[in-house]
Amino acid sequence: MDLNRVQMFAQVVEQGSFTAAAKVMGLTKATVSRKVAELEADAGVQLLFRTTRALKLTDAGNAYYNRVHRILADLQSAEDQLSSNQQMVKGNLNIVCPIELGQLFLGRVFAQFLTHYPDITIDAELTNRNVDVVAEGVDVLFQITSMSDPSLQTYEMINTDKMLMASPSYLARNGTPKVPQDLSKHKAIKLKSTHIDGSWTLFDGKEWVTQEPEAQLTVNNVTLAREAAIEGLGITIVPTLIAQQALDEKLLLPLLEDYPLAQTKITMSTPQRAYLPRKYQVFIEYIYRAMSRNPEYQLLEVPDFVSLN
Repeated sequence: MDLNRVQMFAQVVEQGSFTAAAKVMGLTKATVSRKVAELEADAGVQLLFRTTRALKLTDAGNAYYNRVHRILADLQSAEDQLSSNQQMVKGNLNIVCPIELGQLFLGRVFAQFLTHYPDITIDAELTNRNVDVVAEGVDVLFQITSMSDPSLQTYEMINTDKMLMASPSYLARNGTPKVPQDLSKHKAIKLKSTHIDGSWTLFDGKEWVTQEPEAQLTVNNVTLAREAAIEGLGITIVPTLIAQQALDEKLLLPLLEDYPLAQTKITMSTPQRAYLPRKYQVFIEYIYRAMSRNPEYQLLEVPDFVSLN
């Protein structure tokens, strides 16, 4: 039995097309199509109905997929268990993280990690787009979010401190808000993406209130929001990590500090697995140790296999 052909067939079913399956597996569409056709020829039965618009399993294909899907899952679990017990750590990690987090923190940590583990390689993508971890073959996904995906194993790492801020020039022209309700009279620079809620929610001492001031500029990048605020366009909410230098230099001034903002978290997610591969374990532990060295970070959730000593 050629397991490669079986895996290709399973991916075609799960991804919904030969093109998508080929992309996930890093192969050409022609190769995947040929291998699935060979599988059908050797079995003497048609597994897929092929049309110009979609693929559909035949009855035989449906029964076959249900059996091989469980077998392939068991094989993956066995490989993960073997990997988790290895002393030599090697392999590739496909990592996706927000642009700003990668630029300001993870770049140096990745370099230090790879120096300690020379047999590991990392492919890192910095993006603020929505990521399908399973379909894209992502090993580790970092996010700054208040949401979670139940299909993934997610660790809440730290809270992200953020605040309202504006430039002195903007406040000189428009006045300084004193209470959350004053924000409705101001112009906003909104930060919003697929995993970032762009609403402004503050605690006024009695309850959480959400303000929606008019926004002339809406972006998915906190650095851009910070720079637009420095230029005096309006009020924005930016993580302190991103704005600290501008705050220190008085290019931006904090606002409504007596009214706490609803916070988000930095999370780290991996595909759900019965056994965590060894390369995952050492990487996750290294990230946690790097964060634990910063006294400003209060770790929220530490996996059982991570030792911070």
